[in-house]
Amino acid sequence: MFGVTFCFAAAFVLYTLAGYPLLLAALARIRPRSFTRAPIRPTVSILLPVYNGEAWLRSKLESILALDYPPELLQILVISDGSTDRTETIASEFEPSGIQLIRIPHSGKAAALNAGLERATGEILFFTDVRQPLDRHALARLVECFADPEVGAATGELIILEGQTRQEADTGLYWRYEKWIRRRQSAVDSVLGATGCIYAMRRQVARSLPPGTINDDMYLPLHAFLHGCRIVLEDSARAYDVPASLRTEFRRKVRTLAGVYQIMRLLPALLGPSNRMWFHFASHKLARQLLPWALLAMAASSFGLPSPWSHAALAAQAGFCLAAALDPLIPERHRVKPLTSAPRTFLVLMAAAALSVYAIFLPVNRLWKDART
Repeated sequence: MFGVTFCFAAAFVLYTLAGYPLLLAALARIRPRSFTRAPIRPTVSILLPVYNGEAWLRSKLESILALDYPPELLQILVISDGSTDRTETIASEFEPSGIQLIRIPHSGKAAALNAGLERATGEILFFTDVRQPLDRHALARLVECFADPEVGAATGELIILEGQTRQEADTGLYWRYEKWIRRRQSAVDSVLGATGCIYAMRRQVARSLPPGTINDDMYLPLHAFLHGCRIVLEDSARAYDVPASLRTEFRRKVRTLAGVYQIMRLLPALLGPSNRMWFHFASHKLARQLLPWALLAMAASSFGLPSPWSHAALAAQAGFCLAAALDPLIPERHRVKPLTSAPRTFLVLMAAAALSVYAIFLPVNRLWKDART
């Protein structure tokens, strides 16, 4: 029994991390599904929800005003979710440039976006966050995707700038791995969500967010997807961010992975036959949620394996964990740092995935933090 459990858990881990991405790459090569782009220029409402983002708001608004999109076709909404710093003061300074400030009591990101949706008048809705400046061509590139009538939502690419520490580099590597998967999902049919700081939707397929929604960038696009639309990735539409520390990334992952559980509850059709990409959702999103439990099953069942397999399995897992535990003690420039930093980053992300189960029971306002987190 222990051998069967170990083999099943190990196979699940290998499939989730490597098997599915390789299968996805093959499907994208064998059955690619392109979409039409054209230089269309519909009206656009830009929704920027902010909670205590004074450190980034000025540069963010400057990057929005610098977009190469006709200003007369833009409606720019800054929604302050009860900010207590200078966010509203800074936004008010940009009102002569056409920025509209909406103030609401602190109620969470979903409530802020709903307030923006009520005021939005554009044919296309462009969602972005305060921390990440935009490439000046980002909006135009995204809008061009809507020349294809099947496209209901389009997401851009978040470029993580080069980090100064090994942990930041490892976090950036994980994000590049995730983007590699998303490109191929888009080539097959649709990505399973969007990048929160840079995505757009047709106004006609958007709907209000249920109170307390954590991942708007999954709920809104996937709701459109379940009604027959495609969600595509346009990697020439770019936003930029600095790499996060491992501590910050841990908090973000707990929050976003808790949001995946919530999405499955809000949109149960994702797990049923009406989801034309149910296999991809199960292999990518659901499997990622189950990955830490598969790793724990491997560890537990290793004790019951016959010798010498038991010793080999336990030694390999102990060595991996030891490397992660020693990483904080290894100097940044030491030649063994890559061998300890990667295991530590991996285990921290797995811990976030495990803890996300409990995070869904926390009050929603504990999960919508200010821009610093």
